[in-house]
Amino acid sequence: MYFPTTRVLTILELLQSRQQLSGPELAERLEVNTRTVRRYITMLQDLGIPVEAERGRHGSYRLRPGFKLPPLMFTEDEALALTLGLLAARGLGLTAAAPAVEGALAKIERVLPLVLRERVQAVQEALILDFTHSGPAPRTGVVVTLCAAAQQCRRAWLRYSSWQSEITERAVDIYGIVYRPGFWYAVGYCHLRTDLRVFRLDRILQAELQDETFIRPPDFDSLDYVKRSLANVPDTWAVEVLLETTLEEARRYVSPVIATLDQAPDGVMLRCSAGSLEWIARFLTGLEYSFIVLKPPELRVELQKQAARLAEMAARTR
Repeated sequence: MYFPTTRVLTILELLQSRQQLSGPELAERLEVNTRTVRRYITMLQDLGIPVEAERGRHGSYRLRPGFKLPPLMFTEDEALALTLGLLAARGLGLTAAAPAVEGALAKIERVLPLVLRERVQAVQEALILDFTHSGPAPRTGVVVTLCAAAQQCRRAWLRYSSWQSEITERAVDIYGIVYRPGFWYAVGYCHLRTDLRVFRLDRILQAELQDETFIRPPDFDSLDYVKRSLANVPDTWAVEVLLETTLEEARRYVSPVIATLDQAPDGVMLRCSAGSLEWIARFLTGLEYSFIVLKPPELRVELQKQAARLAEMAARTR
């Protein structure tokens, strides 16, 4: 009979690193169903591992207090996953990442068998990760503090510098941390502005955990909120265009960072703010479906200019 040993040992590692985990949590991490998790738990118990189960709708599991096993050897997949994660952390350019990454990589290599160590070293030497840096990286301490605030649902005190260099102090309920190419963002409820806000982490001068707690809105999607907020940052031109296509098709070509898309009775409404109508006109002409410019009228003029230029180029011969 086939026994998925790797997943059984993964459960053991997870239970050693956490106080307790529910059945659904383990199922999600292992990409199996809860019934399979129960079978793996039984296998551990049959091996004499003291896994205690707490009854309930979903149930939870923990190791008997005081029980510890020596660290298990990394598998090839685990060693590769750790190495890739550390190389990605180095590429993200966090202030204190470099020495921490090098130290962690050295420790991983030291405990690996020779053959596996050589494979991991090959990945380090051959793999190139291209991260686009559009601005300064946030302080490592800020990232760690805000992640703790989000995980523990504890309010954070921030000293923040806006894009206009205005420095404010505010209490924020952090709902999530998002990394988009070039920048890190925190999303949360700002008690100074009494509304949801997105904060660039590199503009946070100081961050401290507070004793006050909060309740995070259920099913709040931090990544989606950041995308929509970036698409609607006030700029020179407010653009509205009706795309004559389906919402599903529009989402294939229009990134949430560029614009928001909403279903309309006769198509899809595209809305965004733009600093350059020339760029928006080029983007629209690259779409594979028709559209109607609702505003600004200057965008129609820009489209006509580009159409004339393309017609002139198409008519050229040699």
